[in-house]
Amino acid sequence: MLGFIGIAVIFAMVFGGYLAAGGKFGIILKSLPFEMMMIGGAATGAFLISNDMAAVKHTLKDIGKVFKGPRWFHADYRDLLCLLFELIRLARANPVAAEEHIEAPQDSSIFTRYPKILADAEAVNLICDTMRSAAMNYDDPHQVEEVLEKRLDANHHHALHSSHALQTMADGLPALGIVAAVLGVIKTMGSIDQPPEILGKMIGGALVGTFLGVFLSYGLVGPFAAKVKAVVEEDQHFYHLIREVLVANLHNHPTNICIEVGRQNTPSHCRPSFTELEDALKATKQEAA
Repeated sequence: MLGFIGIAVIFAMVFGGYLAAGGKFGIILKSLPFEMMMIGGAATGAFLISNDMAAVKHTLKDIGKVFKGPRWFHADYRDLLCLLFELIRLARANPVAAEEHIEAPQDSSIFTRYPKILADAEAVNLICDTMRSAAMNYDDPHQVEEVLEKRLDANHHHALHSSHALQTMADGLPALGIVAAVLGVIKTMGSIDQPPEILGKMIGGALVGTFLGVFLSYGLVGPFAAKVKAVVEEDQHFYHLIREVLVANLHNHPTNICIEVGRQNTPSHCRPSFTELEDALKATKQEAA
């Protein structure tokens, strides 16, 4: 919703101010289709040249994050801590029983209680791979933490690709606007024998290209890139929480301490209170009983 409001404010302020200053839309509307064809088409072509098909699909999908915002919220962090609590407690009490949940999370009675987390393949794989490694005696906390850090960094770098692609497009749009404007001036110079009122309209149409390139860059595409990056970095906290809890588990801290480590590492605006989490864990114990 905030994304739509932002776009509406941009258009209202820019074009509202133009109209309030006595501007007329005639020249802009007449030139807009041609300028948009040149600038938008060139920007799209450059985007396709500099990215493969997987990156193109990834970027188009991530544009939705501008309007949807982060994937993980307060309740999701609480659920994740409850899920990890159940898995760690079971793995310590009965490692063989825990293997059934780790090897087949889609059929696990524990994972299926948290469908949103189960639907995220990376979160599930991160949990299961780490706990499986611990069951195979690869349980050096420092080595596991280093492996998880590299994995999270690689995933984070991949997730940010769409933001980088959009920012690259935003950086190129002003220059493409100048290209369109120069072509408009060339067209105007070919009609230099026309009356001043006609030349004025032609020069105005050429300047629409410069305006459009700058407006699209700093008013739309650039903010889109910044928002996608902010959402990706916000969601990354969810996976870092998994790392913190599972590494604390490898240090053989009590289960409740492992979960508290995770709670303390949750972003403040999503962090469940100590009492809220205690109540949720009690409810989890009752369901498991």
